[in-house]
Amino acid sequence: MHSFNECRMPKAKSKVQISNRRASFDYEFLETFTAGIVLTGTEIKSIRAGKASLVDAFCYFDSLGQLYVKGMNVAQYFWGSWGQHDTTRDRKLLLNKKELLRLRQATRLKGQTIVAVKLYIADNGYAKLLIALAKGKKEYDKRQTIKEKDIRREMDRSGY
Repeated sequence: MHSFNECRMPKAKSKVQISNRRASFDYEFLETFTAGIVLTGTEIKSIRAGKASLVDAFCYFDSLGQLYVKGMNVAQYFWGSWGQHDTTRDRKLLLNKKELLRLRQATRLKGQTIVAVKLYIADNGYAKLLIALAKGKKEYDKRQTIKEKDIRREMDRSGY
């Protein structure tokens, strides 16, 4: 006789990875963190279907010291209408106290912010958000990034 835990099927591996490509162009990443997300209703189903966007997503602290992501768009779930969620609501992020304290102190410095970099489904089936402590790039830094990308592309084309 098997126990319930032994007979449980493993969760399906998900290849969902929604990234914020604009963030690496606009910001220089200083440090990255992996955070859990508090989701409601059909949000996880929409994320597993790949129907989310991180364009213009950033993180902020509320008055209680909790970290939230603002601007993350999770589309309405296409199958059924019960329990639908607000697509652009602020979602709470889950980090340990030491990480929250580190981020809160760092964002008090001028020019540093927290941006959402990548949304993915972890091996255990939970949605995770990769966030980065970032510093805004100046215009000449952005031109330098474009130049480096073009050089790398040319090197790849020529076979070096």
